[in-house]
Amino acid sequence: MNYQNHIEQIVDDLYNINRPVVLTRPKPEFGDYSTTIALELSKELKKPPQQIAGELLEKLNSNSSIYEASVAGPGFINFRVKADALANTLNEKWSKNYGAGSDGLDKTVIVEYPSNNMAKPYSIGHLRSGNQGWAVKMLHQKMGWNVITDNHLGDYGTPFGVWVVGFLNFSSEEELDKNGVYELGRIYIETKKALKDEAAAGKSELASQVQNWLLKLENNDEQAVDYSKKFNEISLNHIHEIMNRLKISTDYEFGEAFFAPIGKNIVLKLIETGEAKKNEDGSVVIDISEQGIKTPVLVQKSNGAALYATNDLATIMYREDNFQPNRVVYAVGDEQSFYFKQLFAVAKKLNVNTELIHLSFGLIDQINADGVREKMSSRKGVVLMEELLNTAEKKAKEVVQQRNDINSEVSQEDIEKISLGAIKFSDFTADRRTNILFDWDTIFSLSGFSGPSVQYAAVRINKIINSENLQNNFEAKITEKELLKTDYNYEAEKEVLLKLLEYPVILRQAYNNLEPHKIATYLYELAREMNRYYETTRIKESPDSVKAHRINMLKKVSYVFADGLNLLGIEVPERM
Repeated sequence: MNYQNHIEQIVDDLYNINRPVVLTRPKPEFGDYSTTIALELSKELKKPPQQIAGELLEKLNSNSSIYEASVAGPGFINFRVKADALANTLNEKWSKNYGAGSDGLDKTVIVEYPSNNMAKPYSIGHLRSGNQGWAVKMLHQKMGWNVITDNHLGDYGTPFGVWVVGFLNFSSEEELDKNGVYELGRIYIETKKALKDEAAAGKSELASQVQNWLLKLENNDEQAVDYSKKFNEISLNHIHEIMNRLKISTDYEFGEAFFAPIGKNIVLKLIETGEAKKNEDGSVVIDISEQGIKTPVLVQKSNGAALYATNDLATIMYREDNFQPNRVVYAVGDEQSFYFKQLFAVAKKLNVNTELIHLSFGLIDQINADGVREKMSSRKGVVLMEELLNTAEKKAKEVVQQRNDINSEVSQEDIEKISLGAIKFSDFTADRRTNILFDWDTIFSLSGFSGPSVQYAAVRINKIINSENLQNNFEAKITEKELLKTDYNYEAEKEVLLKLLEYPVILRQAYNNLEPHKIATYLYELAREMNRYYETTRIKESPDSVKAHRINMLKKVSYVFADGLNLLGIEVPERM
């Protein structure tokens, strides 16, 4: 039975009011479910909430599957449900895609991630963009959306000019062939330092060279185009390699270079229509003060060069023309929050009706040698994704080696699943808007709030389900329909059933607010509930009829573990 709908029907019958009812899970000592509908109706009905709660309670108590319904405080209704009724409810709701929705039917969303800066090697700075973007992509798919993904590459603008100047002044073909993207990263850092030192000395020779190369590229100078292709190929091959290891991908890779010509044309049109203003120095701005933002958006430099805003505006218009999305989600750190407010304000000014969302997230912190929490950086710890992934695989091997009884059976494929699960899950241990703490010991814990802990819970269940003894004893003999006919009270499984029924609610919350960390928290709680279940319940020693019910439930738990982890971009290993 759907108890939410049941209470909604009671409210309609008693008061002729069609009102959605929200059920929450109170502390176990208060009941299985709770609702504040009496409080919500009090003002409208002009009755004390306790009176309304009492009237609702009388009807609730007539339901044979509900017991111990009571009113608490100013009008909270708490009630408990019989375990076998919960099992029946779960079976009624169960489907091959349990928890899925249809919100996105006939709708398209574009999710943009990880949006690498091609001037640098893939670093931990893009870990959260890839993780959060992928999870939001998966949540939209779960809710029925047509999802398009785009890696909006930073392959244009100042980084290109810095690359060329750095290559010509601080590098060589030999070094580039030898070290590839890491040489590009080195010369980028060295050139940026040289530019800073030059500016401090009141000079601008290198800075002028950078700008000249940018203008050459914009004007399709043959040498500049060759440099761009060469550097981009090296960088893009590296990005693809790391993305493959992270098990993330995108449908498109429209970089900024693709949109630059479009952006320039858009700026010209905006000047003609008066929506953009060209200043005396040649720079172009768009005023958005009518939307409460005093700072105008600069869309062209005085030398005619494009900016991020130019290309991002072109991206919005290109997507409008070619994909007609209902929603676009940008997975970018929260340090860009004001910029996206400006960009979205410009889009609104230009009558773009697509819902534009900045999926912001905090930084990744670490504990330094002095015990102080600080931002993870190349000077103070692991920062390159390749190094991070390699270290994670070593840590994963150490974890399985501690389990001497089975470590020899763990494959390299499973090692990679465990290591990647640890890294990714750590990203979802807190709200994406906050900074997260990266700690090697914590993220590989088999008992704490970690990926390996949840993965182990899933592996343990699968091992029970797939054990030869259980398979031979009953699975071929008892069908799903026969299970529903047999009498079993499910009291031992009640808390697990309540948790399983909560899964669609959690998915809905995670989707509505684009908060995939809610899924991670839920999976960890489910893992803890399963540990409590194993402490009190024996499965192998149960009679076949009871065992069949219990395995049937374990299969559902196994599905939820696999599905929830999959939404976070994490796989379940075969062994741990």
